Amino acid sequence: MPVVNMPNPKTVPSCSKPQVHNGWIRKSDLDAWLDRHLPVPTQVISNEEYVPIPQTGRQRLLEQEIVANAERQAGYLGMDRRRFLRTSCGMALAFAAMNSVFGHFFRLEAAELSDPAAVAENKARFFIFDVQTHHVAMPNQAPHADQDFLKAVVGMRDMARKMNPALKEHGARIEDAYLENYIKEIFLDSDTDMVALSALPGTSEETDVLTPEVIYKSRTWINELTSSPRVISHGYFSPDLGQQNLEYMHAQTEKLKIDAWKGYSGVARAKGKQGWRLDDEKLAYPALEYSRKKGIKNICVHKGLPFPGELKWWSPMDVTGAAMDFPDLNFLVYHSGFKGLEDAFPAAEDGFRKTSYIPWVSDICSWQKTNPQVSNIYMEMGSTFAMMVSSSPLLAAYVLGMIIDAFGPDHVLWGTDSIWWGSPQWQIEAFRRLEMPDQLMKRFGWTPLTDDVKRRIFGLNAARVYRVDPEAKRNPMPGDYIEKLRRMYKQSGALAPSNTQYGWVPA
Repeated sequence: MPVVNMPNPKTVPSCSKPQVHNGWIRKSDLDAWLDRHLPVPTQVISNEEYVPIPQTGRQRLLEQEIVANAERQAGYLGMDRRRFLRTSCGMALAFAAMNSVFGHFFRLEAAELSDPAAVAENKARFFIFDVQTHHVAMPNQAPHADQDFLKAVVGMRDMARKMNPALKEHGARIEDAYLENYIKEIFLDSDTDMVALSALPGTSEETDVLTPEVIYKSRTWINELTSSPRVISHGYFSPDLGQQNLEYMHAQTEKLKIDAWKGYSGVARAKGKQGWRLDDEKLAYPALEYSRKKGIKNICVHKGLPFPGELKWWSPMDVTGAAMDFPDLNFLVYHSGFKGLEDAFPAAEDGFRKTSYIPWVSDICSWQKTNPQVSNIYMEMGSTFAMMVSSSPLLAAYVLGMIIDAFGPDHVLWGTDSIWWGSPQWQIEAFRRLEMPDQLMKRFGWTPLTDDVKRRIFGLNAARVYRVDPEAKRNPMPGDYIEKLRRMYKQSGALAPSNTQYGWVPA
């Protein structure tokens, strides 16, 4: 299908032409120059840790469809295009455009393009439990935080402005990743009911940008603000440290009353090590035995989406041995072991005719199919779903179908990796509307993505795993939450200014 470059819709740009840096342009700067603030992403962006695949012809066509159709629809409704694209009807139009470009993947009624009431009427209500969210600590909470990590966070937020129209209006700042904005984007700007606040990787406890102690405080403050259970918290474990790790786990268990452990098998804290395996009987098993002894059943491990370095540490296959040896613990495979879009995209573009193999996800799914007696492995979709559904809805549906077929619909968990990418609302809307294509159901014998299946994935599965009541009353965030949060922060003793100066100076 021939694709032409999308013309600049503005006759007099309000922003200067974006600068090129070593062949790269900030996506947010380009969007601002072109006034191209779209409700759904139309290009894979980089967080500066990897080189993204180029924008595809279909994605360029999608941009054109959304812009042209939004211009017409906005005029019909008597508003400008930017305002229209921020409405629920604008979001619906974006998914209509995706159906036009990629094929019919998203449930949609024509009335939703012009009537907000129709959008609300067709919006199924789900209990949404996001098991992968993050923020970073305030400077006084983590005075020695890894500055390179914080700069990477700002970079991710800046580039994520492509995915969220709400992020377009101002440049990314590290303050956007603090608790105050985390509350806004998770609990006010999305339909999320409950979250797990998850630990972040770091090479030492001292330089962590989000320590378990800060997670504990955030959990306590948010639950106090709403007078209801809205947050559970993760502790951090790093088995490569041996006895030191066990002591650290014990301190967290006794002081912080954590709900689960989070580990990054490709990030070693012990000197001379590059990573660790969950099936290592000498290093990891003592940590798992300690967790069993303390009644902490959930072990969350980042698998797939590898950081720079050796790939072997990020493969999910070491989870299988640990799951068999510790059947009373739950193993939550974060990112579902998805190796990366670049490895998976060619198969989807070919319609899975040459191969249906998706690196690492297919491996663990095949293992599960041959070991159906193992029932304590759960697949989490954070970032993986967002990357796939915005690039190839067919790939997203295929990977979801493969995981559901192997593990069952009651062993898939909803996660978004927010706050890095802004509010998770567009991801929620994408999954709410996504349908399993007939071609995949006929070829592989899969079943539809019914509301019942989505209800389990969105939240009921996580509620069971974390032993929380999905029917419990959860109060909304109060209107004066910022004032109350700041009061809590002051009462915690973190009063002194950090004197941190954000920004750049000449070298």
